[in-house]
Amino acid sequence: MTKPLGVLLAGGLARRMGGGDKPLRLLAGRPILDHVIERFSPQCCGLVLNANGDPDRFKAYGLPVIADTVPDYAGPLAGVLAAMDYCAAHRPEIADIVSVATDSPFLPLDLVERLEQARNLAGTPLACAQSGDQVQPPFGLWPVSLREDLREALLGEGLRKIDLWTARYGIAIAQWPQTPFDPFFNANRPDDLDEAERLYASLV
Repeated sequence: MTKPLGVLLAGGLARRMGGGDKPLRLLAGRPILDHVIERFSPQCCGLVLNANGDPDRFKAYGLPVIADTVPDYAGPLAGVLAAMDYCAAHRPEIADIVSVATDSPFLPLDLVERLEQARNLAGTPLACAQSGDQVQPPFGLWPVSLREDLREALLGEGLRKIDLWTARYGIAIAQWPQTPFDPFFNANRPDDLDEAERLYASLV
């Protein structure tokens, strides 16, 4: 089975972090994005980075940088659609994309495998992660075949919430525990960077 194409979602405005690019904030002396790529890349057939604005700020990563095709920072679904469109145009042999948030440096090393297992067992087209009782919609497995449906929902209906869209098709849940730490911990605020450093130190 061909691995899915991975999309690194970095298209948000990072308001709670005070603006700027959250994935370029440092953790253990390296950008958070480095940690995400290190854990995510082996699980995928390739990676693309969804980011708006000047793509040159991510030039060092050597990845295709794709902007939202939906205006006004429409949220993670816009990044998913951009990745679906990229995949259809450049990797038409790939049936699925898998998305992750780029402010989650401890994401599971078996994320894609577990998402695929959950989807196959449930017989649904979509799958996403959950830790404890917290659903993690940006960490999802998405069939490229649904891209025109998603485009219509975003542009025609103005839909923005992931769970409202996924509920139309059925979504499987892949479960992770939150102990000894939440693998989907994300650095949303400046204080979270301190917690990320503590977590990192406990894992190395």
